[in-house]
Amino acid sequence: MSIRNTPAPVLVLTWGNPSRGDDALGPALYDLLVQHKSETGELDHVDVFTDFQLQIEHAVDIEKRQLVIFVDAGVTNPEPFSFQQLQPQRDDSFTSHAMSPASVLAVYQQVKQENPPPAFLLTIRAYEFGLGKEMSSHARANLEAAFSFILTKITRLGAEPQNTQTV
Repeated sequence: MSIRNTPAPVLVLTWGNPSRGDDALGPALYDLLVQHKSETGELDHVDVFTDFQLQIEHAVDIEKRQLVIFVDAGVTNPEPFSFQQLQPQRDDSFTSHAMSPASVLAVYQQVKQENPPPAFLLTIRAYEFGLGKEMSSHARANLEAAFSFILTKITRLGAEPQNTQTV
């Protein structure tokens, strides 16, 4: 295993609470991607991070990337998931302990005085968030669909990383 001194061109940043039912969708996708990387040796061009929530410090994680994909659970998006491009936007989460992806991009833009890399939000449809609950069967099915989708996207980017604007 070699250690890289620079960040991988693509970052997949997931978040959620594994002890709150379907809120574990982000960390579960993280686990699937890390397992895939380990078992196949593929996706050297991708870093995968996970956390409980987005914070101001995540603006540093997107530095020197060609593409960032944020991943979270959601209850208002369509099934099995939605995928949309993000723009930097300072919102009410800017001063809270949990930030939105658009607000993280805005912090990056403000601190670095440059546009952030292209960024997308993959929101996996969730249903149940009870403390101590297991992930619902519907959410698991959505997770599998989202995993197949993102794996296809980031595998293709490994062959052509310059095409990040049209993910």
